[in-house]
Amino acid sequence: MLIHTIDASLIRRCFLAGAKMLDANKDEVNELNVFPVPDGDTGTNMTMTIMSAASEVSALPEDPDMKTLCKAISGGSLKGARGNSGVILSQLLRGFTKGIQDVKEVDAETLQAAFDRAVSQAYKAVMKPKEGTILTVARAGSEKALEMVETTDNLVEIVNAVLLHMEDVLEQTPDMLPVLKQAGVVDSGGQGLLYFLHGCYQVLLGKEVDIEIDSSAGTGKAQAGAGEMTGSMRADRDAVADAEIRFGYCTEFIIMLDQEFTYDMEKDFKSYLTSIGDSIVCVADDDVVKVHVHTNDPGLAIQRALTYGQLTRMKIDNMREEHNERVIRDAERLAAEQKAQEEAAEPPVPEKLPHKENAFISVSAGEGISDIFRDLGVDIIIEGGQTMNPSTEDILMAIERIDADHIFILPNNGNILLAANQAKSMAKDQDVIVIQSKNIPQGVAAMLGFIDGVSSEENEASMNESLKGIIEGEVTYAIRDTQVDGKDIKKGDIMGITGKKIEVVGSDVVDTTTELIRKMLTEESELVTLYYGEDASEDDAARIAAKIGLERLDVEFEIQPGGQPIYYYFISVE
Repeated sequence: MLIHTIDASLIRRCFLAGAKMLDANKDEVNELNVFPVPDGDTGTNMTMTIMSAASEVSALPEDPDMKTLCKAISGGSLKGARGNSGVILSQLLRGFTKGIQDVKEVDAETLQAAFDRAVSQAYKAVMKPKEGTILTVARAGSEKALEMVETTDNLVEIVNAVLLHMEDVLEQTPDMLPVLKQAGVVDSGGQGLLYFLHGCYQVLLGKEVDIEIDSSAGTGKAQAGAGEMTGSMRADRDAVADAEIRFGYCTEFIIMLDQEFTYDMEKDFKSYLTSIGDSIVCVADDDVVKVHVHTNDPGLAIQRALTYGQLTRMKIDNMREEHNERVIRDAERLAAEQKAQEEAAEPPVPEKLPHKENAFISVSAGEGISDIFRDLGVDIIIEGGQTMNPSTEDILMAIERIDADHIFILPNNGNILLAANQAKSMAKDQDVIVIQSKNIPQGVAAMLGFIDGVSSEENEASMNESLKGIIEGEVTYAIRDTQVDGKDIKKGDIMGITGKKIEVVGSDVVDTTTELIRKMLTEESELVTLYYGEDASEDDAARIAAKIGLERLDVEFEIQPGGQPIYYYFISVE
């Protein structure tokens, strides 16, 4: 089969087919994760990232122009990116679309250059790239494309050779990363990338492939995340349904800019939106601006937006009508159920926080953990963590609702750091500082390391320095059989983990946790803090503390209700 060029229409179909292929195989990609912990795995993160872009691409006409298509792919994946694998995938897509956005049709040389740009963009996003990962597999594809373009201009032949070479390199990843070899798996991110590319290739070959995308695809967590976020993040309609509705229409649209959207223009537009409504989100990415506003006159927002470019993805909902329907439904419920809902509901709070010098955003898992962060001065809590990594857009929404000279973000999970940094790069008019906290105890230590009255630079250094004094551990259960760190692990086993190493495997939560703490303690240790989760109890935590206390009379214990799911305990040793 001979194809010398491909247009935007074909690329659109290739992309959607690739997204569907990745989605269909996400569970298999998840199974390749080395650690058998019940977390937001690679396949899930990559799928939610790609589906965020796919939902925007599927809304385009079947024959879009190349620039519009590239904006949808890049912007959608960038905002929907979650987890390190999702962020890297979004950067690969961003680099690739940058390489083709200015052409009408893609030929062999353009394709190869776009592959190269994609890999370069992704490597730049990772501070310390590791070989044997998705980056290695992507680079192998780029190198093969360069080799092939010197011998043929047939895109089918080039892509086929690229995929075969990437598969060969993927099979070699266990030899590059010992942890993969020990677990007997290939790199999960590389496998996810290949599933996506194989889906694209099927369309290139002319095969009939399902490219229908659910209209809600990729938006689930972004919407749920807004509802889960506390403080000023409660902007969704459900959260204000029982409150007085000042502005009746929830208005959303995307501006396809036909001019440069300067800092002054963005500031002026936000100011205008503030004058006609509230619950404002205005996120600019290259030539696309995503807008959300509650207003009594959607036409005013639309008219002003049209001065910047064309509009797409327009959606206007009458919140008062929805509110009335909700009231009727609620009235039919049992009084006891209604009372329980009212007790659980948070009181309405202002959408925009008052101006302050320093503000804090923290990712948290569990109401007890969230309460601790609030008590330490955190302004906005983003519910998430291991079980569901928040997206770049979730973090951007939090940033947009803060009015502060300096905003400190605590990711509290190594798999959220890249998304936090990506959100920082997109927050053009705010000073955002990402603290390198990779777990909950480090996040708590960072907040304790903040010093009033000193510069943001000094506080960044102080908060990051506070992380070094913490030894962190966690206790959870295995979701699959595997072999890691020299230990045979069976599904259902209890695992004690510190850093990136599984230290203890057992069948009893209390015994496993006790043994993990023994391994974490050093001669200098003075304090152990146990944050017990929703499937653990204060009594069991006290039993653990008592056992260790008899052995180490010099160590004090604190027991805190964390309420976190999945993890029986978070442990901090200082």
